[in-house]
Amino acid sequence: MPIAYVMINAESGKEKVLLKDLRAIENISEVHLVYGVYDIIVKVEAENMEKLKEILTFKIRRIKEVRSTLTMTVHEGI
Repeated sequence: MPIAYVMINAESGKEKVLLKDLRAIENISEVHLVYGVYDIIVKVEAENMEKLKEILTFKIRRIKEVRSTLTMTVHEGI
């Protein structure tokens, strides 16, 4: 099962709205508001890499309040 962590920069002042929108996406298992270079970190779990790509491209990145993303796919976990 592919897993990815996505760091998101939100439009200024829209973080809470974005959190709500992200929590509504089925394959997102964790959503965290953070301080630093990025505003939000999400954990995405999908059935395969094609589904993961679909979630990132067509669900997360198309949310109006998302300014930019950085995606890290998990190679190996413990």
